[in-house]
Amino acid sequence: MNAVITGASKGIGKAIAERLAQEGFNVAICARNADTLAAARADIQAKNPNVTVLAEIVDMGEEAQVLAFAAKIKNTFSTVDILVNNAGIFIPGAIHQEEAGLLEKLMAVNVYSAYHLTRALLPVMLPQKNGHIFNMCSTASYKAYPNGGSYSITKYALLGFSKNLREEMQPYNIRVTAVSPGPTLTASWDGFEAAPDRMMPPEDIANVIWSAWSLARQTVIEEIVLRPMLGDI
Repeated sequence: MNAVITGASKGIGKAIAERLAQEGFNVAICARNADTLAAARADIQAKNPNVTVLAEIVDMGEEAQVLAFAAKIKNTFSTVDILVNNAGIFIPGAIHQEEAGLLEKLMAVNVYSAYHLTRALLPVMLPQKNGHIFNMCSTASYKAYPNGGSYSITKYALLGFSKNLREEMQPYNIRVTAVSPGPTLTASWDGFEAAPDRMMPPEDIANVIWSAWSLARQTVIEEIVLRPMLGDI
């Protein structure tokens, strides 16, 4: 079994890759930073020395690099069973104050990357009549908030992409799940003053994804929303 997880050098993506490797999946991961990617690859491999870990330096905001990553995946793995579109960046700001071009930048990474990679890998997944696509949305996909700005716009868009894809994939028996975590203890929250136990551990998100995958083939969880016990921050 083979899985693809984007933005997997740390945080939620790495936790998912580690869990899937532990469960016996070969995994393909990507990130922009070579050092953190190499460290993640070693940690993931340590979870299961018997699986293949493909790690590629990719800027998911660049379509050409996304498509090159897809080509490398298809050359390495004969099938793709799980695709986790996790890559994304968080930059807060009010729409009327944020810098010009921020929406385009965030759309490229948070939405277009999932669109292009999914389209590139579907020719491998469709003939299988099996598989699962997870799109990492956010509680910001459901509720607008001050200073959410372009980030929240992109997360609403990614949820819309997930809903559309879910309808299209039904005849092919490919499950599509939108996963929307609230505050999770990842690098995105570096510098924010909050107790660690006020946020969710990324391993919880990985466990939820594994649970969704483990259901009967005729069952799909369309949307998952997770929040800390005390709510959003």
